Amino acid sequence: MGRRGRQGGRAVTAEAYAAAAGLVERSAAAYVSGVPEDPADDGFFGPASVTWRVSTDLGRPVAGLRALMLQALHPLAMAGVDQHSNWRSDPVGRLAATGGYLATISFGDRAAAERAASRVRRVHEHINGTDQVTGRQYAASDPALLLWVHATLVESGIVAARAFGSLLSPEASNRYVAEMVAAAQLVGIPAGLVPSSLGELEGYLSAARPELRCTPAAAESMAYLLDPPGLDEDVAEIWADIKDGVLAVLPAWALQMYGYPPQPLDPARQTEIRQALGVLDAVFLGEPGVLEARQRITLRMRAARQA
Repeated sequence: MGRRGRQGGRAVTAEAYAAAAGLVERSAAAYVSGVPEDPADDGFFGPASVTWRVSTDLGRPVAGLRALMLQALHPLAMAGVDQHSNWRSDPVGRLAATGGYLATISFGDRAAAERAASRVRRVHEHINGTDQVTGRQYAASDPALLLWVHATLVESGIVAARAFGSLLSPEASNRYVAEMVAAAQLVGIPAGLVPSSLGELEGYLSAARPELRCTPAAAESMAYLLDPPGLDEDVAEIWADIKDGVLAVLPAWALQMYGYPPQPLDPARQTEIRQALGVLDAVFLGEPGVLEARQRITLRMRAARQA
């Protein structure tokens, strides 16, 4: 039998999705592969950057899931994932690959980041089709779609860090948005299209809202993501808290699109979610190579502060 859950007030099916077994292990392996032992240079950001702070923040699992939930609300972006990727047959692999890519462009040297981005651009060249809901054509290489993915990732990093990790000041948030223009350019978005300040980012996200809708593919995919079958029992308990964290920091309009009620976040619940994130991080650190990779990052950040 397939697995059924509830997306807001609607029943959805996750029958077509593979189990999420191995999520932590495969994500850890991909992360380790993206953190170099002997980098040729500091990459596009460097250890003194806000990007490194956000990429090592305790709230990053919430940031990643929040970004995915927002990205899925763009029907053309969701159609590309649903029709062309291995998201249904190997969702864990898809998530791990995305995490590995982000680790590479964040912490890798410039050559490694450029190689990773080049692979992504080549894949995007072959992804195009027609969204069955809107009837519109799409191409994964379209800068407009890539920009939506980029902007939601950047904004989610800021929101999750503020809620569950290291509080980012307005100045640091602005700097992060500006730094991440380089990440957008790596995947083929012209710099002139990319928000370079927090105000520009917020303006872009607001202007994009008329394009958004919760398609059946988005509802099913995100229901699976928030409650994936096949997790280790202990990880599943942690994931339930992280799910609450994600829903608590989603915009009210996005909750409404998915059919979820408002999700209040009082200080006690915020602390519980932070603790769950800490436990998940400890589990992650126990995977082969992760502690060593994290130590390499920490030592480089410490050296940059002392320079």
